Amino acid sequence: MGELDPLTMPLEEAMRTQRAIRRLKNEPVDEALVRRLVELALKAPTGSNAQNWEFIVVRDPEVKAKLARQNRRAWGIYGGLGRRMVRDDPKMLRVMDAVQWQADHFEDIPVLVIACLRGMRSYFPPIAASSYFGSIYPSVQNLLLGARAAGLGAALITLPLWSSFAARRILGCPWSVLPCAVIPLGWPQGRYGPTTRRPVEEVVSLDRYGNRAWLQAGAG
Repeated sequence: MGELDPLTMPLEEAMRTQRAIRRLKNEPVDEALVRRLVELALKAPTGSNAQNWEFIVVRDPEVKAKLARQNRRAWGIYGGLGRRMVRDDPKMLRVMDAVQWQADHFEDIPVLVIACLRGMRSYFPPIAASSYFGSIYPSVQNLLLGARAAGLGAALITLPLWSSFAARRILGCPWSVLPCAVIPLGWPQGRYGPTTRRPVEEVVSLDRYGNRAWLQAGAG
């Protein structure tokens, strides 16, 4: 890239064209750009402004290889079940192919960003889990949007973390630090494009679940 270009892409364009990019080139990503993306991630809000996040930037081939083994173990279970469930859905099968490609080439991913939270706690009532993880996922979305604006491929994945014990051991995390998400970063092999999503009228209810007033208004 040479000099670090400003991330001047309009926010709406980044949102409308963002997608999970799993096929990445084995080419270096500038350290300054990764640092800048993490700085943007840190601008997200956290519960009580605790800022109880930690980010681990992984480039070490040995660490990547260990996470790759954990990823393939989890994918061996999830992937087999998933393919049977979507065997009649060509679109979902293409997604499964992309995840398989990522698993096969995991060691070649230039950079892995591991988003973590400090402070383990019990989740009672169950909605407390949402409160806890709500302090990390806004920052992950900031990072993903920044990556999109920079032209980097990225995705939020969790398969390498299915065993939190193994993930902590690989990453050197104490028991009080929980790895929550892995964001592979690299230059995409393909290119971004428009995404297809369900119309807003089909997923929004007014006042009570199931009152699809916007959908009904459009039909009228």
